[in-house]
Amino acid sequence: MNITVNNKIIKAKKNETILDAITREGIKVPTLCHLKNMMPTGACRICVVENVDSGKLVTSCSTPVYEGIKIKTHSQRVNESRKMIVELLLSNHPDDCLYCVRNKNCELQDLASELSINERRIRGRKNKIPIDRSSASIMRDPEKCILCGRCVRICEDVIGVACIDFVQRGSKTIVGTAFNKGLNISSCVNCGQCIMVCPTGALTERNHFAEIKDALQNPDLKVAIQYAPAISVSIAEELNMKPGADINGIMNAAIRKIGFDYVFDTTFGADLTIMEESSELIDRIINAKKLPLITSCCPGWVKYAEEFAPDFINNLSSCKSPMQMTGAVIKSHFIKQEKIKPEKIYSVAIMPCTAKKFEAQREEMTQNGISDIDAVLTTREFVKFIKFFGIDMHNMKSELADNPMGIRTSAGKLFGTSGGVAEAAIRTAYFKLTGKELINFKINELRGMKGRKETRIKIGNLELGVAVVNGLGNTRKLFNEIRNGRNDIHFIEVMACPGGCVGGGGQPIKLNQKAIKKRAKALYKIDDKESIKVSHKNPDVQKLYDNFLGEPLSKKAHKLLHTSYKKRDVII
Repeated sequence: MNITVNNKIIKAKKNETILDAITREGIKVPTLCHLKNMMPTGACRICVVENVDSGKLVTSCSTPVYEGIKIKTHSQRVNESRKMIVELLLSNHPDDCLYCVRNKNCELQDLASELSINERRIRGRKNKIPIDRSSASIMRDPEKCILCGRCVRICEDVIGVACIDFVQRGSKTIVGTAFNKGLNISSCVNCGQCIMVCPTGALTERNHFAEIKDALQNPDLKVAIQYAPAISVSIAEELNMKPGADINGIMNAAIRKIGFDYVFDTTFGADLTIMEESSELIDRIINAKKLPLITSCCPGWVKYAEEFAPDFINNLSSCKSPMQMTGAVIKSHFIKQEKIKPEKIYSVAIMPCTAKKFEAQREEMTQNGISDIDAVLTTREFVKFIKFFGIDMHNMKSELADNPMGIRTSAGKLFGTSGGVAEAAIRTAYFKLTGKELINFKINELRGMKGRKETRIKIGNLELGVAVVNGLGNTRKLFNEIRNGRNDIHFIEVMACPGGCVGGGGQPIKLNQKAIKKRAKALYKIDDKESIKVSHKNPDVQKLYDNFLGEPLSKKAHKLLHTSYKKRDVII
């Protein structure tokens, strides 16, 4: 149909909103509450446009187009309305932009600049609400909340947890947990997707900067660091490099310049996870044990299972995550090789995930009272760490990670995207069961951004049923099918965040799917061009088993690389 926008006739599609139509035409209309592909609420009113025929201001995010409608997107009335709304939001907002973690990356700050708000015309009463620091992963500052509701919707509709909602009424309304208690005793799974959609600094990750800097300056400590598969294809966009570029070698060099003693690639830990997890899958199938086997490398999903699906805890793989496996090997085998006492090494991980901060401090992730991982940096924090130490990433020569955990395969690299864990596990399970390699390593049915994917893989006489889920809200239907008797699924990969780790809660904050798709595409490109595509051919992994672990699922491997979980009661 034809609609008129700013005196120009454009084409619009039936049943789409004004916002969708004008965005496609390259006209930017600001929003604060809107989330793409989700039901609009029209709560913030920032996206209002003027309906010329009726003379009314209507919310473009929730108003459908109709034949002949005439719209003005930036008339004087519209601009004055938007400016007034932002001024009202700023009237009781804290004046601490210089100290805020979201400074220069804040939608409210950007809107104020775009609308030329240079002075405070409206003075409201400042909110006096304490910061919630109770969580191991996420900090909540209600004083900076503008009640857009994005975090509430992502937590309920995408993650399926609904641990936060609007509390109280009227001018006293805030976003909080049940009875407004701490996040640590709520049902929060620490995924951090609320941080990704928050337009201000109301939600941020818990910072480990101080502890890591103290460790680096301590002459009595050796500081080791590892980084997840998704990190090397995620940070480039934050450093004015090509989005999705793989800067693995440059990152190794930068880490050493900061002062870390040892640099390891967690992708080695991903290969190690595949060796253990594929063996566990084969053991369960051959010996008729509990199926389906469900991956355990996503700590957000593990906590979700403990709280919302305790009947599936015995289906969880007993394998620790790649981060924890790498940490465990560092603090056992590696320190013996280097003759370092366990209390004299400090282990740091760079992860695309806020839930990893929670996982690192779990009591299950300790050896003789010593944690496998001492501190976790998100991708965002690592970029700030680089800038803090004055590292110029544009003038850096590539370097290799340290041995004996420096070699990794492209299969392990796939852990960073939804479907990658399943694809890597199938490649190795196929070899272990048949003695032959898969003819075609690509399993296209498990790739892409779709929330749920399924396929069947013929392995000898076995037809392996595989399901992949990303976004915890998508698990409910699949698990109900299994509860109701479905038994043709043998292996399930679950990742809490949409798109997997490339879209994790610790990644650069960008409200679009393009960046996430570019990161995933970069991982698949690595898999295409590299020669070692299966975890069981990683020479460093083979040496670790020959010299230390014995074989997958051995007694020593179980003690070091495996764990267990139990039902977790949510107090409120």
